[in-house]
Amino acid sequence: MNSKDILSKLIAFDTTSRESNLKLIEFVQDYLDQLGVSCELIFNEERSKANLFATLGPDDRPGIVLSGHTDVVPADGQNWSFEPFRLSEHEGRLYGRGTADMKSYIACVLAAVPRMLDEGPLKVPVHIALSYDEEVGCLGVRSLLETLERRTNRPKLCIIGEPTELKPVLGHKGKLAMRCDVHGAACHSAYAPEGVNAIENAADLIGELKRIGTELRNPELCDSRFEPPFTTVQTGVINGGKALNIVPDNCRFDFEIRALPAQNPKEVAQKLEQYALEQVLPKMHAVDASTDIQFSELSSYPGLVTSAESDAASLVAEICESGEFSTVAFGTEGGLYDAIGIPTVICGPGSMDQGHKPDEFITIEQLEACDAMLARLTKLLRA
Repeated sequence: MNSKDILSKLIAFDTTSRESNLKLIEFVQDYLDQLGVSCELIFNEERSKANLFATLGPDDRPGIVLSGHTDVVPADGQNWSFEPFRLSEHEGRLYGRGTADMKSYIACVLAAVPRMLDEGPLKVPVHIALSYDEEVGCLGVRSLLETLERRTNRPKLCIIGEPTELKPVLGHKGKLAMRCDVHGAACHSAYAPEGVNAIENAADLIGELKRIGTELRNPELCDSRFEPPFTTVQTGVINGGKALNIVPDNCRFDFEIRALPAQNPKEVAQKLEQYALEQVLPKMHAVDASTDIQFSELSSYPGLVTSAESDAASLVAEICESGEFSTVAFGTEGGLYDAIGIPTVICGPGSMDQGHKPDEFITIEQLEACDAMLARLTKLLRA
């Protein structure tokens, strides 16, 4: 099968993060098994999802990881012209959920395996790493990386095929997603001062979060390699209250911090927690001692900055035929690979401009260009 044939198979698996990815993983495992390549599966606790790790070539030396995530974002509620989970071709474009983000890269990697095996021995091993639950906080890949970290011949570099239009990317921001629960005290709204309004106190905290975000725009804290060039904070979800004539006793809001790699997003969260402890909570306690404010982490992943002088950057520049490096605004699993000592570059077909949208697509030209990039990589690893 060529990359387009394989992509058609991959798109047909509904691997929305809330679903299992095992049917897709079993397809890949069977495909590689027929080519004589054994796979290692690392399951979640429920054994409803799995990472896959396979090695081509010698296993006694550090190799190159070609990494992709198998999960996709939901298509629910979006106005699609094509069926999301069936590959459709129209005017040089291939439509379907995951075509851009990021099953096309996986398809190209799988299509390249016969060439890697049949055209002479590889001097450097190639590892295929497929993860789950990337879209909900880079969760699944962590157990895969724990496995790799224990190995003597840890991979020497990683190429993650997130959609960059095959332009090499060396950096992205880190992310911390947080939840704040404000527990007030209910009463009849006619006697509002006798209660503690959870929504109003949550609004106070949200206002402080916005103020902290403004501080982070200080030019001394900026990094012009990123867009926007500063750490950002935003509140994305808020829920609270039962009826207009009841002072609300609970309010919950979720917020995120997308931090420059040199900044620690937890320090930003700690500023808000300190404000809550010192400024908001004492006023609440003055009315009712049972009130409280609680913070909890939802998800996080580190930022990524790979040196342009690194072996990873040099290799990707050669196979992409481009020495121009950039950064992206979205996050990847790259920071987690880098954190265990595996330098990482982001480079894959398609554009994130099409990702997460209705009628997601990749051009056939991009798919073929990725095939050519992997052919250059294969040739290089035999030199």
